[in-house]
Amino acid sequence: METGDHKLLTEMMKYAANEQLWSKGDRIVAAVSGGPDSMALLYLLCLAARQEQLTIIAAHVNHGFRKEASLQEAEVVRQFAAELGVSFEMIELDMPAYIEETGINAQSASREKRYAFLHETAHKYGATAIALAHHADDQAETVLMRVIRGAGLTGLAGMAAKRQEKNVELIRPLLRMNKSDIVRYCDGHSIPYCLDSSNNERYYFRNIVRLDVIPYLSQFNPQLSHSLRRIADVAGAEDEWMEHEGQRLLASLVTSTPDECKLDAGALSGLHVALQRRLIKLILNYLSKDAEIASFDAIETMRLAASPKAPSTWRYDAGSGVRCIREYSSIRWVRVLNASDRPSPYAYSIPHDSGKVTIAAGGRRFYVERLKRGDAVKPAGRNEVCFDADSIAFPLTVRNRQPGDRIQVLGLNGSKKVQDMFVDEKIAPSEREAYPLLVDAEGQLLWIPGIRRSSHALTGHETTDFLFIRMENE
Repeated sequence: METGDHKLLTEMMKYAANEQLWSKGDRIVAAVSGGPDSMALLYLLCLAARQEQLTIIAAHVNHGFRKEASLQEAEVVRQFAAELGVSFEMIELDMPAYIEETGINAQSASREKRYAFLHETAHKYGATAIALAHHADDQAETVLMRVIRGAGLTGLAGMAAKRQEKNVELIRPLLRMNKSDIVRYCDGHSIPYCLDSSNNERYYFRNIVRLDVIPYLSQFNPQLSHSLRRIADVAGAEDEWMEHEGQRLLASLVTSTPDECKLDAGALSGLHVALQRRLIKLILNYLSKDAEIASFDAIETMRLAASPKAPSTWRYDAGSGVRCIREYSSIRWVRVLNASDRPSPYAYSIPHDSGKVTIAAGGRRFYVERLKRGDAVKPAGRNEVCFDADSIAFPLTVRNRQPGDRIQVLGLNGSKKVQDMFVDEKIAPSEREAYPLLVDAEGQLLWIPGIRRSSHALTGHETTDFLFIRMENE
């Protein structure tokens, strides 16, 4: 049996090795508030530094909530860092004033400022990691809080032993240690610490869970905290596997640009429901840093939109500036750049004496050429068209559609709405506004490229001057 002098250090070193929290020679910033957890962390890291040739930097944030007590805490941390021979960095904030000015939640604002300082300190010293003093009791509280709020697998995984943030790893070397053992260790090794009176105020949800909820539930399960930590371990491993599978599917099934992710709706609906949800979350996180707040109902709405029974065209604002669009066999998530996503109107002219002309419009490229009878060629498919140039009112225009556009379709009596033609041909709604059309000088629609031509300016035996146009997708 190990003595108390070495037990926590041995536990931490074993955990650090298993989780690969650091390597020999690393520089680590320790976040030290002055409480028993963080002061024990600093002390243990300094002991580990001798074995692993680590460089430890103590970083303290004075939030300014409790004036005199905060100053005392800062001085205790500064003196202890000096005693241990480690560098000390501190920032003094006026969080009450900042919160009043911005209206931000006090805990969120404090965390934001605190982590910004920790990252600045890590950058200043070239540190590879920031060590946080969260312990096993914190983990149990976190899991229960997330259960109460309705967490999924990722939430049940609790806090990770390490995770990357801004090119620095956030590590938690004490995550398997109990609070009582840590306090006992501090008392047994004359490690100074301060007690924060706000930890006993039931204003904060975490305090209520620690002071009231866990003690109450523990009468039904005396090992509740241990059970909650075990849930975190199991969920963490399964969540890691799900994340790996989700990333693999993201790479293999999804076509991505910086502002869009697209995949086959059948491919998505064919996955196990758990992987459908994970893949949608990864897509949202790819497109928006705020997408983590997407609700279960929002994820389900998008997931069900890919099913064979769902409408073939559909759109949904997923929040955080992302829109989900079902278009026939595909489903897309796009970053909405502005309030209106209608493309700008465009119009490109083809004059009578054009000769050979190339026009880029609506994601297509048009090759226009005037030919005499001996050089004329027959259109090969829907992407080519040939007109009797003498029967056309020049100049021609390649433009996107306008309200009320109709075409006199070759082979049909009367005219038909362009909108109906798009629906018949399953042209995605998001493409319709930018789709190029060919019209003459009188506004008569001659050709919907790739779909149908009009019955106007047909070539025949009398034609001597041919206008040949070929379209290619860019």
